[in-house]
Amino acid sequence: MARTPSAPSSDRFPPQIPYIIGNEACERFSFYGMRNILTVFLIDYLLRNAVPDEGARSAQAKSLMHLFMAGVYFCPLLGGYLADRWFGKYKVILWLSLVYCLGHACLAIFENNATGFYTGLVLISLGSGGIKPCVSAMVGDQFTADNKHLVKKVFAIFYWTINFGSFFASLTIPLTLKHLGPAVAFGIPGVLMFVATLIFWGGRKHYVVVPPTGPNPHSFLKVVGSALRHRGQGAHWLDGATREHPAEAVEGAKAVLRISGLLLPTIPFFWMLFDQKASTWVIQARAMDPHVGPITFQPSQMQFINPALVMILIPLLVGVVYPAFQKAGWELTPLRRMPLGLAVGAFSYAIAGYFQVVMERGTVLNISWQLLPYIVLTLSEILVSTTGLEFAYTQAPREMKGIIQSLWLLTTTLANVAVAIASALNVFSGAGQFFFYGGLALLASGAMAFMARHYQVRDYYQQDVGGSVPDRAQPPPSLVDGSKAL
Repeated sequence: MARTPSAPSSDRFPPQIPYIIGNEACERFSFYGMRNILTVFLIDYLLRNAVPDEGARSAQAKSLMHLFMAGVYFCPLLGGYLADRWFGKYKVILWLSLVYCLGHACLAIFENNATGFYTGLVLISLGSGGIKPCVSAMVGDQFTADNKHLVKKVFAIFYWTINFGSFFASLTIPLTLKHLGPAVAFGIPGVLMFVATLIFWGGRKHYVVVPPTGPNPHSFLKVVGSALRHRGQGAHWLDGATREHPAEAVEGAKAVLRISGLLLPTIPFFWMLFDQKASTWVIQARAMDPHVGPITFQPSQMQFINPALVMILIPLLVGVVYPAFQKAGWELTPLRRMPLGLAVGAFSYAIAGYFQVVMERGTVLNISWQLLPYIVLTLSEILVSTTGLEFAYTQAPREMKGIIQSLWLLTTTLANVAVAIASALNVFSGAGQFFFYGGLALLASGAMAFMARHYQVRDYYQQDVGGSVPDRAQPPPSLVDGSKAL
């Protein structure tokens, strides 16, 4: 049975929400604080003696950073599975938060020991990635039919909290690394993660705890396996699974394949761009003049621009730009925003690549020039990332929404593995790498725009049956045959 505290007022947030929001703010500061200095630390400290050549050292640092990010975005598959099927969200968050804290401790203690430091990165990947799908889902668990009108507001606060933590971590931790050294710079995020864990634990008597479901007899993989055993039955190759699974589960598996065919070949090229702001863009900033008036910026600090702009641009786009396009008769639907976002991301890399060409010709640019590609890349992020996850979520019935979220995170894993391999092989350097990744994103933009023209949108909405908890999501009857297209 789920543990349910006494019903809160329908006009006030449940008393447990501040614990979750406070936990998220501290955890995001801890993660972005360590991640944003990771490339610089590897180049200037850990790899300095092992790899004397700076170019080779920078390439290896990039490869390690992106392998770490791939691990962070792969581990949600494990955390979500353990929470949903076996232990519940509360236990998984608490246990993996302790693993997370241990990882931070390894970074601070083993600043001169590669084995110990890499062990810390593995533990943080497991902890940060493992709790990632659980915390946001647990927020939704705290609301009932009486106060569901507050859910949108709390998720807006939740998203701003992520960017709030990232903003201040990006500003402060690079300075800490410069002036106080790696042990303190990695130690502060570790302390914040411990505080995050304490805050989360402090709300234990207030949480609504939804019990795990146990194994799902109609999961995506089981439906696919059944379809392979009963091939040749029905118009679609998955139709054979109806011999062992309900029609809703088979339809859900078809939905997963539809959205996978659109996202997996294209969205990883966006993440190749976006996640390199913590590696390639930092390395570029190291070659720039860091003085902006009386302020001297550290290369890693420039990442503060992204969360600051997110907090500004999202209200602008949602409140002004999107409605303006709609009034003009050309609505920026999700299937138009995402290809556009990929093209915008490619343009940000064209700008950064041009800057790199200028510097390679002997001109020292001021670090403030990075503001321009950061603005363009952040616009790309909003068009692709914030749109894509919501779109993917609507395209599958309730019983398949978990696998869709996992596939979305998998696009980030694939992107970071590709960048890590390319960096380890040192395939591209200098301006060439900017134009290479930008060109790939531009091709992905064209491919996605083409596929979107033929994609049949099927929005699945939760059916509210007599005010009870929705039983399952179904597409509106008019869309069963895919009649709603782009």
